[in-house]
Amino acid sequence: MILENGLIRTLDAQIPTQRALAIAGGLIAGGVGVHETALASPEVVDLGGRVVLPGFNDAHVHFPTWAVAQNEIDLDGCASLDEALGRLRAAPQPAPGRWLRGYGWRSADWTEQREPTRHDLDAFTGDTPAALIAKDYHSLWLNSAALARAGGDLEVAGGVVERDENGEPTGVLREEAAWRFKRLHLKIPDEEYVVAMRTGVKLAQSRGVTCVHDKDGWLGAAGLWQQLDEHGGLTLRVWQSVPHETLPALRELSLHSGLGSPLLRVGYLKVFMDGTLGSQTAWMLDGSGVQITSSEALAEIVRRGAEAGFPVAVHAIGDRANREALDAFEQTRSVWQPRGLRQRIEHCQLLAPEDLPRFAELGVACSVQFSHAPSDRDLADRFWAGKTDGAYAFRSLLASGAVVANGSDAPIEELDPLAGVRAGVRRTIDEREAWHEEQTLTVDQAFRATCVVPAWLAREERTRGTLLPGHAADLVVLDRDPWDDLDAQVVATMVAGRWVHNPPPWDA
Repeated sequence: MILENGLIRTLDAQIPTQRALAIAGGLIAGGVGVHETALASPEVVDLGGRVVLPGFNDAHVHFPTWAVAQNEIDLDGCASLDEALGRLRAAPQPAPGRWLRGYGWRSADWTEQREPTRHDLDAFTGDTPAALIAKDYHSLWLNSAALARAGGDLEVAGGVVERDENGEPTGVLREEAAWRFKRLHLKIPDEEYVVAMRTGVKLAQSRGVTCVHDKDGWLGAAGLWQQLDEHGGLTLRVWQSVPHETLPALRELSLHSGLGSPLLRVGYLKVFMDGTLGSQTAWMLDGSGVQITSSEALAEIVRRGAEAGFPVAVHAIGDRANREALDAFEQTRSVWQPRGLRQRIEHCQLLAPEDLPRFAELGVACSVQFSHAPSDRDLADRFWAGKTDGAYAFRSLLASGAVVANGSDAPIEELDPLAGVRAGVRRTIDEREAWHEEQTLTVDQAFRATCVVPAWLAREERTRGTLLPGHAADLVVLDRDPWDDLDAQVVATMVAGRWVHNPPPWDA
């Protein structure tokens, strides 16, 4: 195949653009002068002036959770508790014996300025158990019927059970208490996940996604992806996380990072240091928030992971959580650096000034979400007043020499890489001015963080991430050049030389 009559942006610094692109055997075969290559009777695709980029990589997505959420009640954007309750009442009610499920509520945005309770739900849910996960997925809002499933067994280390003045659970669980409840009492069948993921793959590819770094290892996502693959539904690449608690079993089986197929590979160990901004459980230097993992415990996880051939991805939101994570990587660098492991901290949302240069100094990558900055701006200004110069500091991190990758954190934000790029460049998603304009990115920086760096994190920089000869033909066709117009839209997507969304010919 030859793609011609358009602009090919390779994202390679030495050969940034090409006039045409040749593809053979699922790989890029050449660029300029492709008509002189040895391709036998190639199909010629007229781009019609469109622009080709490497396929988009989402460096942080909870894919099965996001896919299933497309079929749940969406409470995102509710301005009040009453609006959230109205959406719940108006939604189709589940069949007897099934759960009422929803996602996306954020009480900090509500005019009532109070947390929801089980009593708010009980009036219309009755005996139907209801479980509504917060926008940050770190808090769970339950009704009385759902709470009854636990029989009072709610407390767990690293968790928060909100209680009223009488000591009774209000219906809101946070952090490990929320996750444990879901694991024990709200089990979604594998079949439901796989069906939703099949649809989700198609939706993601319509947005130019060719690879995801999936964070849903805790629910056995690798097995879900395998089931999807067995039925022909896996048509993008997956770099899969695994919970750090599973490391002993992985070592016993001699499994290590990088094992798998061309589409599905084992990636990295996932660890949580703290909670989130929205749930006010981010671990802060002022002593507030929730500590999930200590620096000492993380150091041991990093050390054991390195010995088994696994890099570690650490969830850290607050300034204390990020400092403790960096301390752990620094204490163990004699173990993991010689092995060439590409360690990463997820989110890096609030950094103390003295910690910002440590990412580059240690060689720890920043896996961030450009969309979080404009989405969280009001909460950050409220809860982190006086500290936001160090919040979502993407340009400062790049200027320090840090490696920065971009993801969506879907379903917290939408799985839409172009929306993420726009958020990184504009630092706003509405009519307001840019939030901390000094942290805006160039278009080139935003796309490199979305295409090139995630491939590097997966140790695939020599086979993916840029459109160079010998690299996988994973690419996206846009209707216009985003370097000129950020409102460019996806026309078509290709993985391994095969069109997976909207194959040509296209309308003029």
